[in-house]
Amino acid sequence: MKRLPMRKIEETLRLKAAGLSHREIAASVGVGRSTIGDYLERAKQAGLSWPLPDDLDDDALERRMFSSAGQGHGQSRPQPDWAHIHRELRRKSVTLTLLWEEYRAVHPDGYGYSQFCDRYRQWKGRLSPTMRQRHAAGEKMFVDYAGQTIDMIDGRTGEVHACQLFVAVLGASSYTYAEATLTQSLPDWCSSHERAFRFFGGVPEQVVSDNLKAGITKACFYEPQVNRTCADLAAHYDTAVVPARPYKPRDKAKVEVGVQLIERWIIAKLRNGAFSHWLS
Repeated sequence: MKRLPMRKIEETLRLKAAGLSHREIAASVGVGRSTIGDYLERAKQAGLSWPLPDDLDDDALERRMFSSAGQGHGQSRPQPDWAHIHRELRRKSVTLTLLWEEYRAVHPDGYGYSQFCDRYRQWKGRLSPTMRQRHAAGEKMFVDYAGQTIDMIDGRTGEVHACQLFVAVLGASSYTYAEATLTQSLPDWCSSHERAFRFFGGVPEQVVSDNLKAGITKACFYEPQVNRTCADLAAHYDTAVVPARPYKPRDKAKVEVGVQLIERWIIAKLRNGAFSHWLS
């Protein structure tokens, strides 16, 4: 298994200490859930937790995490990605036997077939037929851009700009912040987050983002990858950027409702007008 950079390992430990699930950490860091589980288990066996000791540099951290002594008898077996296995079983002719063989090809020291099947059934038994999301206060802020634009007139030149509407919604209260920016580029995306934090008077534990080009380097169903600059922004504010899964509307239901309200209450009512604004 190719080792992660120490920076990503430190970020994994930080997000785990913040209470994120393995799936959320995997989405934020940009690696698989089984890898996250393996690294957290290594840290546990090495007696490491966040915050790390001040005198522990990257070399010392690597020795603690990957020394043979740190991989002793208590090391857990590599965890399969049960959600992926569950999805694969819906495909024609795919069986647990086939998926177990693929798992063991990657992890020769993994679970035997009977234990693999037992653990999958245990995981499946915990699934709920429906998911009703409940959000604790201060836990999540959902962000997205409205599909429609709003015209902004440059007061100096008279040029009309089709501006983007950034929308941020708090998960627990649905308290909403919206602003217009010239683009959805990375600088505007990051600046909008900073202004939203100031408006709300604090920073949530997680920022749940749609798979926007500005914030997400690679959008895919299993492991969207967060842009490095956005990851640095999250580390600066001690939060986590967690990409919403594509084609999973429940992941971002809060902000989609917020976007609808902004489009109906602001854009629709101002459809025949435009704003004047100086552009720096």
